Amino acid sequence: MTSSSYRPQLSQASAGLTHPVTAIDERGRRETLYIPAERPLTVYVDKRELVTLMTLGAAPEALTLGYLRNQRLVRSLDDIVSVQVDWSVDAVAVVTRGGIQDVEARTAKKVVTTGCGQGSVFGGLMDEVDRIVLPPDARLRQSVVHRIVETVRTQQSVYKQAGSVHGCALFTSDGDLLWFIEDVGRHNAVDAIAGLMWLEGMEGADKVFYTTGRLTSEMVIKGAQMGIPFLLSRSGTTQMGHAVAEQVGMSLLARCSGHHFLLLSGEERLVFEPEWLAALETARTLRTA
Repeated sequence: MTSSSYRPQLSQASAGLTHPVTAIDERGRRETLYIPAERPLTVYVDKRELVTLMTLGAAPEALTLGYLRNQRLVRSLDDIVSVQVDWSVDAVAVVTRGGIQDVEARTAKKVVTTGCGQGSVFGGLMDEVDRIVLPPDARLRQSVVHRIVETVRTQQSVYKQAGSVHGCALFTSDGDLLWFIEDVGRHNAVDAIAGLMWLEGMEGADKVFYTTGRLTSEMVIKGAQMGIPFLLSRSGTTQMGHAVAEQVGMSLLARCSGHHFLLLSGEERLVFEPEWLAALETARTLRTA
């Protein structure tokens, strides 16, 4: 992602993330329960309907930009004039300077992914994986992995209040949190962060991406497109996700919880710190004694 001072005209249409409903428990008692406020967002590009995304609506403009970027439908932020969200009709209107070339052919083939909320990618996306090169000299310390996991664990979230959502976060290589986005599907959350990075002209070479969901091929490809060499998850991975990570040289860490993780690829990038780990385990033993 290249740096640019240009920003398209954006609406500020963040929607409410939860919705109250009445629930009845096993004793017949009524209580108010907050559930994620899933809603459709139909994307129109130059008045042409492109796709409908099911989303919480936390960052709809960034989601739209990230989707267009990750699908390789728009190459430069300079090509976009405006992104305007209107929740009264559950739609977002994108205006470009010159349209999307060969849009019919480029969007004709779709692949339904394993993402929650059933995401989809346009078929040509897989063809670009061979051209992705991640920075070989990027390094991530074991203590920073722990810091990232703890930061996400203590983050105030829709999940803690209402459940049924996935979260994605972007960190610096020192473990500083940049953005935390939740949505009904992890593919939406990663697109929203991609959109924010695009708006800020932010590169991914020195960043770490965290997701609460599975490390599927879609997640790995999108992370690689963003130029991010490290992808962490509290969940596991799929065979294809693992294969793509090895192909692009991404460091994949699964089952991240506390100080535990499983490094599945990109071993050369992780800096193990045995003395730090021993001190951490000793401190925990003393606290529980």
